[in-house]
Amino acid sequence: MALPEIGEIGISDSLEGGADYLLRPSFEAMSRLGTPDEIVQTFAILHGSEATDLITKLGGNIPLWLSSTVHRISDRVLTAAMRVLQACCDDDLTPMIGEWKGWSRYIVYRPGQMPKQDIIILAQQLMQHGVSGKAKVRKLQRHETNETTAAFRAVDYIVAAQTHFGISADEASQLTMTKFQMLLASKYPDQKGFTKEEYDAVADDFIKRQEARRARAKKKH
Repeated sequence: MALPEIGEIGISDSLEGGADYLLRPSFEAMSRLGTPDEIVQTFAILHGSEATDLITKLGGNIPLWLSSTVHRISDRVLTAAMRVLQACCDDDLTPMIGEWKGWSRYIVYRPGQMPKQDIIILAQQLMQHGVSGKAKVRKLQRHETNETTAAFRAVDYIVAAQTHFGISADEASQLTMTKFQMLLASKYPDQKGFTKEEYDAVADDFIKRQEARRARAKKKH
């Protein structure tokens, strides 16, 4: 049974006698996508959709001379999405996500049961839970940053999970980033400090009180 809260997704083959599939974006699954650099590149392909940007810029009207370019970009995004779904599943997902097959002088996409759009959306969700994490935990201001990383080293998080939570390497490798964040927040619940929102609220209140004091001081003079 899938646990959506930690990023797991369950999908089912609707055909008679079809199988059920569990997708888990664990650290082990993320490492199947390639090197630390390649993992981040896959994340970027799925979340910085070149195809969507191009279509948006053209107002949705794609001239014929650009259609082949759009197809190439779309194929690149779909291929990345298919790799993510398969990396997150121990069973062969070909019946669901389809496959690329050589035909004559071309390589063509032979679809499975899932629409292309669904494959891409699920891949985005899996990567978010597997790389960046989606746990609803307090994030202290000193830990907040807009910096991006060029590499995602799954092994670093596996080792950290072993150290912090006293679990085996196999158990740690099956954690998703979201579950890792939840466990970390549970183990260290009393971190001192403000989140950005809390800091802003206190700062705004201080400014308002300071302005009120200045206004009262002016009235006295």
